[in-house]
Amino acid sequence: MSATGKFHVPLMPVLAGCAILAQTITMQRILLTALCFVSMAAVAQPEHSHRLERSLVFPDIPGYSTMKCDFHQHTVFSDGSVWPDIRVMEALMDGLDAISLTEHLEYQPHKQDIPHPDRNRSYEIALKEAKDHNLLIVRGSEITRKMPPGHCNAIFIADANKLLIQDSVAVFQEAKKQGGFVFWNHPNWISQRKDGMATLTDMHRMLIKEKLLDGIEVANAETYSDEALQIALDNNLTIMGTSDIHKLIDWDHDVPHGGHRPVTLVFAKQRTADAIKEGLVNRRTVVSYKDLLIGRDEFLLPLLQASVRISSAKYDGKSNVLIVELENLSSAQFTLFNKTGYTFHDHGDMVTIAPNGKTTVMIKTLNRLESVDLKFQVMNAVNAPHNHPDIVIKGKTGQ
Repeated sequence: MSATGKFHVPLMPVLAGCAILAQTITMQRILLTALCFVSMAAVAQPEHSHRLERSLVFPDIPGYSTMKCDFHQHTVFSDGSVWPDIRVMEALMDGLDAISLTEHLEYQPHKQDIPHPDRNRSYEIALKEAKDHNLLIVRGSEITRKMPPGHCNAIFIADANKLLIQDSVAVFQEAKKQGGFVFWNHPNWISQRKDGMATLTDMHRMLIKEKLLDGIEVANAETYSDEALQIALDNNLTIMGTSDIHKLIDWDHDVPHGGHRPVTLVFAKQRTADAIKEGLVNRRTVVSYKDLLIGRDEFLLPLLQASVRISSAKYDGKSNVLIVELENLSSAQFTLFNKTGYTFHDHGDMVTIAPNGKTTVMIKTLNRLESVDLKFQVMNAVNAPHNHPDIVIKGKTGQ
């Protein structure tokens, strides 16, 4: 400190310190830039949506491609909280194959901030955002009415503006005139069904009879309805599951901690929009809701069989205890109940296989076998209310 009361700081150490700080900041920027480029590279590739760790994975079944679809979503163009391009980005991150932004036709709470006379605008923005990616954008809208008929989605339509019709039957007729596929949204929604029980009304029966209603949501957002599934089975309707997302997928479905949105798995002959529509019309669907898989046996069983396999099977040394490694090829956690006829050496009768994971089971076969047929009841699958299907997993020993 000088006589003037001022501090004198040696110049060289300061400059040296500044140089080190500058180098540190530069290195941080380089690292951040590198990370950004890695992230951008992942997002920029058209096929990236099927490579990310969070991507939903379900195997194809014989004769069909398994298409992962979410046909009920909202943006700021109705009562959602995000711009349409965000929905595209979320779908790419989740590895989806097709989506529809189904804005409410009649309910437009953001119209003072985002006035738009064109009900197709959300679709057009999403279509532009998805043009360089492997994601199909399906034009759709939500017909928003009191019960009955409640809320319904019309997808694969040609012009959403033409659905602005007051008559609740005429709007379904217009959707059909445009070649649309129409399904009943959240029939168990407590705002319209206080008991939470999906219930068929005379109007719905008429819409089904006149072929104006094609499907029904058995899973919507955070709810699942056994009653809706029974309605689908009794009336030959397509089984649907959707996110009905309004805010962010990651937050509402706890994606960072392993959650995922409900989706409709459509079994299509080709990976095209027309093939998906044909699959929906012919009721070739299974719904993935949390870890539950819901569908008709005709398509549910092939999916289950394709999802679980024996990756290895060998005997433990000179013993007659068979060590079997079961592999899960899907994003659903499998819960299997033992109906093999054997007892296990290291498990009770319940076996769990993590999504895309493996589990080892030690089976007391009594005698050494050259092959095994393992029968399980799939507790995380439903083919009718309160009914879980069986599958048989075959494998050779000595693998």
